Amino acid sequence: MNRDNFLFAIIGLLLGFIFGFMLHGVMSQRDAIRPVGTQAQSLPPNHPAVGNDQGGDPQQVFQQVQTAMKQARENPNDFDAQVTAAKLEYQVQRYDQAVEYLLKANQLRPDNVEVLAMLGEANMDATHYEAAEKWYRAALVKKPDEVPVVDGLCAVLLSKGDAKSAEQQINKLAKIDPTNSDLQQFRDKLAELKSGKK
Repeated sequence: MNRDNFLFAIIGLLLGFIFGFMLHGVMSQRDAIRPVGTQAQSLPPNHPAVGNDQGGDPQQVFQQVQTAMKQARENPNDFDAQVTAAKLEYQVQRYDQAVEYLLKANQLRPDNVEVLAMLGEANMDATHYEAAEKWYRAALVKKPDEVPVVDGLCAVLLSKGDAKSAEQQINKLAKIDPTNSDLQQFRDKLAELKSGKK
């Protein structure tokens, strides 16, 4: 192997390492913001997005969170500042902190369905299933057939082990969105719950 070929091989390897590292970073970032409840079970790809799809290195994300928190604290009556801080907190998997900002946003706009749904989602990821159910149900009062919210409620009820209520919501989901990709896993989980009770 001559010197030029050797240099090209080294450069190729370095580029491969750099590309692999960047790809790993993007994939890790995507995992950090996957839809609600996927830590415990696969959940809705169509669930309302609480996570922020921004790329970037962890330091940049941390700075964004710090800036958003500061703005939210300094402007407690700014709905958008509260929601932005909540989304960034959720992105770094600080679910309880996300819930705090979402509660402030909910005080400012109690009828905002997106915030109600995000409260359900963040509480579910924080494993506060009772609170998650409460917020999902509040969102459904405003928009009864909101597919991502029904989907999230199904997941919460199954996580709680509430087979009867879960079955009702799964049937509702099947009626309003018969091709929903989560239906089969919800039905499988429901069957497990029911067989465990016998």
